[in-house]
Amino acid sequence: MAFTGKATYSAGTTLPELAEDVSDLIGIVSPYETPLLDALGDPLREATSTHHEWLEDELLPNKDAINDATWTDPSSDTDFDVDNGSRFRVGDQIQVEGSEELMLVTGISTDTLTVVRGYAGTTAENLADNQVINILGNAALEGADKPSVRFTNRSRCGNYMQIFAAGVEVSGTDMAASQLGLADEMDYQKQERLRELLRDLENTVINGGQPASNPQGSGTVRRTMKGIMQHLSTNAFHTGDSGSPSGTDLDETKINYVLRAIWENSNGNVDLIVVGGFQKRKINAFCAESRTYGATDTTFTDMISVYESDFGVCRIVTARWLPQDAALLLDSSRISVLPLAGRSFHFKPLASGGDYECGELIGEYTLELKNEAAHGLIRDLSTS
Repeated sequence: MAFTGKATYSAGTTLPELAEDVSDLIGIVSPYETPLLDALGDPLREATSTHHEWLEDELLPNKDAINDATWTDPSSDTDFDVDNGSRFRVGDQIQVEGSEELMLVTGISTDTLTVVRGYAGTTAENLADNQVINILGNAALEGADKPSVRFTNRSRCGNYMQIFAAGVEVSGTDMAASQLGLADEMDYQKQERLRELLRDLENTVINGGQPASNPQGSGTVRRTMKGIMQHLSTNAFHTGDSGSPSGTDLDETKINYVLRAIWENSNGNVDLIVVGGFQKRKINAFCAESRTYGATDTTFTDMISVYESDFGVCRIVTARWLPQDAALLLDSSRISVLPLAGRSFHFKPLASGGDYECGELIGEYTLELKNEAAHGLIRDLSTS
């Protein structure tokens, strides 16, 4: 039997008799997560100046390169030039990279070495310009005076603070009125602007740069921080570089090539590989051919979260703001994002000039990236 009583549809399309049914949750679709900042964690200290500095040092180098293309008898020449003669001492055992021949340095004149070829019963081999020479160690004479003093100078590195700010302003009426999905419009606006500032901080930490002139800022020059991408040079590789692995797709060969270069150039312990969405899918495919599943398995897993190699165990971090053609290999123990003392993100109420409440969210931060040779970068990877 058909229903003939009062129903919701009896009132027409406007439903004036029904109370509104609106969810008390507000959905935000814009990306605001900060996976790199989360991985780096909170800094152990604060900065105390707009120019934050730190000291770096290195050991005396134990390798150089041949700088001599004039060989009369390459297998027996006992004198040849190198790039930096000051790196050698009389009594050094040296060996050209890739060669089995040992040589003993018996004399040094500026950048010219005099050596014993085929030392310790090894066979003299042909030498060539630009070959890398490894200094194995020095053999001192018994009872000799101390060797001449050699040392390195510590270097001061630094980065500038950057101010991040966003204004908040809400009318008195808006604050007094009941709102759907929130209790206080001012608090809600603070939360939204803070999410935006944290998003922008991570983006700047990765991609930011500082002005070539007046980096300290002025009334007309904005002070900006130098990001990770601009810091890296020693282990920055572009696909197609001479000697680098072929191809433009990200694969294990390229990852291990850069990890090995970092290991050879520093004592860095890379523990983070930071990539965008496209390159993360490439990493996931590293073991695609070796995945196996049982007949009763109902979950298909296609994700690599940790990459373990001979040169370290690396957590994979997917960051939205990294250029899609790039991959970063970082030692997180040497990276910090520091606030200026008392200037981490906070809300500063401002005087109101009318029927509204206002203020600004403000924070001042910089990137401390120590020993750039302990990190790596791959660029110009394919993105399609």
